[in-house]
Amino acid sequence: MNIRKMLCAAAVFGCVAAATAVDEVAEAEKGEVEETPIVSAEFGLQLDSKYMTYGVVDGKDPILTPSAQLTFFDWAYVGVESIFDLTKGNGKRGEYGNRAGRWTTLDAIVGLAHEFELTDDIALSVDLNYIYEYIRRHRYHNTSGADKDMGDTQYINLEFGLTGLWLEPTLAIERDLMADDGTYVNFSLAHTFTLVGDDDDPTLTFTPSVGQGFGDKHRTRGYGLADDHAGLMDTTIMGEFEWAVCDHVALTAYVAYSDYWFDSKLRHGAREYNGAWSHGSKYADSWNFYGGVGVTVSF
Repeated sequence: MNIRKMLCAAAVFGCVAAATAVDEVAEAEKGEVEETPIVSAEFGLQLDSKYMTYGVVDGKDPILTPSAQLTFFDWAYVGVESIFDLTKGNGKRGEYGNRAGRWTTLDAIVGLAHEFELTDDIALSVDLNYIYEYIRRHRYHNTSGADKDMGDTQYINLEFGLTGLWLEPTLAIERDLMADDGTYVNFSLAHTFTLVGDDDDPTLTFTPSVGQGFGDKHRTRGYGLADDHAGLMDTTIMGEFEWAVCDHVALTAYVAYSDYWFDSKLRHGAREYNGAWSHGSKYADSWNFYGGVGVTVSF
């Protein structure tokens, strides 16, 4: 009796396995099954006309940002990126010193990211990562009159996005763990137009977007925008082109405009912050135009 049951079970298992194999072959022939690679790699190089953070100027001259990332099983990833000043004297006047065309920051990144299908057309993307940012040691003169080294910091980032909608929303939350223990939140809406190719396999796309940032009082105070005041920070309007040169190479270019539209106190702080780059003037405009180009190579 036991042998008979074992033989029956083996037969059933064999039928199920065979049927599954047939289905997989059929789906593969239709192009519906894509094998997830164990490890994939991505390398990037980005050139920006200014060093922008939260819609204010952290460097008035161009910066170059190389990056690399390894992704495992389409879930976990580790990465590294660094910022290089391309011209001498890009350090903020009186504070960050002369960085003289050298690298200024080095970020080590570890995270989890995945895209979950909600319907046939709509998916939810989730990205959670930790960043340790090492800041190259140099001296700056703080407001108390003492020289001090810039310190490292750490971040926790959480991002949610919906793809497949005509307007695709993204909510990004950043928590600074060391510098000021502050939180920054950004909500954006974007739509991608296919200019060359088709929607399933585009060659050239254009993506306009609008985003709005919010900072708590720790974040705005830590960035010198206000003493004890939370509020709406940068409003950013951006247009980005992406050209898929081939399966593994993509070129990007963007132009952007940022300003502090909705909070007069933070707008005043942004004018003063940007004014540190205006020699002979304490204040500058709260708005900025900037842009950049980049290349990404993936394997």
